[in-house]
Parts: sequence; structure tokens; C-alpha cells
Amino acid sequence: MLLLIDAGNTRVKWALAEAAVAGMGVWHAAGSVPHAEVAELAGLWRGMPIARVVIANVAGPRLREVLQAALDAAVGDISDNTRPPVEWFVSSAERAGLRNRYRQPAQLGCDRFAAAIGARALFPDRALIVAGCGTATTVDAVSADGEFVGGMILPGLSLMTASLAGNTAQLPQVSLQADAAHPFADHTDAAIVSGCLAAQAGAIERALAAYRTAQGTDVACILTGGAADLIAPQLSVAHERIDNLVLIGLQTVATSSC
Repeated sequence: MLLLIDAGNTRVKWALAEAAVAGMGVWHAAGSVPHAEVAELAGLWRGMPIARVVIANVAGPRLREVLQAALDAAVGDISDNTRPPVEWFVSSAERAGLRNRYRQPAQLGCDRFAAAIGARALFPDRALIVAGCGTATTVDAVSADGEFVGGMILPGLSLMTASLAGNTAQLPQVSLQADAAHPFADHTDAAIVSGCLAAQAGAIERALAAYRTAQGTDVACILTGGAADLIAPQLSVAHERIDNLVLIGLQTVATSSC
């Protein structure tokens, strides 16, 4: 089986999946931990029937070291010649049927490329806007004929609210559960959340409108990431909410012949 790992800026998500396209997005086991608890994953993974590991890591070299140590500990009783191969997924000019049109393909965040691959696997032959709503929010365009066109990056919802609290004298750090249903809030906490949600939704809707105009056809909007549940109700456009899109992309990569 495949061990798929999405090492993001805040948390590490993982899933144990079939090495077959028919099982796309269906996990035999899965979990998510903050960076501080990554070492504990060794105990969870020990004894699992892992034949291959594919990892997307955007959290830097230190987390890579911790993940590698956890993997080593998990398969420590397996001889070297039977240890599962590990691929540290990186963006490239083309992978799993998706062509990367970044000027320097390797500079594209591997999580963005994996999410785009996953979205295309779920919605083949569709023009797509893929919005990843995490620590940063990314909004990327994928063409119907299989090109990662490019996209935008902006601070995620939590970063936006934290920036206001950290860089102004009188605005508080707010809970993202504050009531933001009304665009004209009558207290400061809700006003901050409402404004930041509007900024997130506005960026996604603007990208969708621009890409629809450029394509001259319908474009599907896909949302993923930890803040997607907060942002999705603010959108005035049709959209699909997909969990674990990076992991689905990694599974697509692992089951692809190219």
C-alpha cells in the first residue's frame, strides 16, 4: 500500500491508500498532527503494510529530518532491501498528465502542484480554479487540456487576522468562529472576521471570473484546506469542497505511469 504524506506549514496529514486508481481518495487509515507531534507517527505507522511512500513537504528541511526519522523508526525492523522506497515529491515540468507552465517549474510549491494533479484526476477534462485554503491561500488555474497555468498566493485566513492583531494598537486577535454571516458587523471581532473572509472569497471569485473570461467556457471551482469550511459559505459562486486534495494528488502521482 501507499503511505501518502502532506507536510504543510502547520500540520502533517497522512493516509494509507491502495496503489490503484480505483481507490482514489479512499483511505485505509489516515490522520493529522501538528508539527510538534510528528515523531509520534512512527508508532502509528509501525506494522502497516507500506510498499511505497510519497511525501509533499513545504515545511522546510527540519521537518523533513523529523519525518525521515519517524519513517526510519516505523520500518526499523525491516531489512534494507525490503524497506519501502520514499519519494520526496517536487514540482517538475510534467507529472501525472499535468504540464507545469511556471517559468521555472521547480519553483512551484509541490503542494500546489499535487493539489492541481489531484483536482484534475477528480475532474478530468475540465477547466478548474483550485483554491487551497491553508496557512496561505493559493488560487490556481488548470486548463481542460492539462496545463497548470499559474495562480496567486495571499495570506491565509489565520494569517490575515493575526496580522491585524500584531500590527495595530487596538485590534484584537479574534476567534475564527466569530459570527461573520452579516457583511456589516456590529462589533469589532466579527468585523475583522467578516472582512478577512470577504478578502478570501473575493480573491477566489475574482480568479474564477477572470479565468472564465479567458477560457470562454465554464470553469469549475474547487476548494480544499483547513479554512475551506469557513470560506465556502461566503462564496457566491458554485464550488466543490474536496478534503485532502494534496494527498489525492500524491496518490495520482504514485499510480500514474509518467
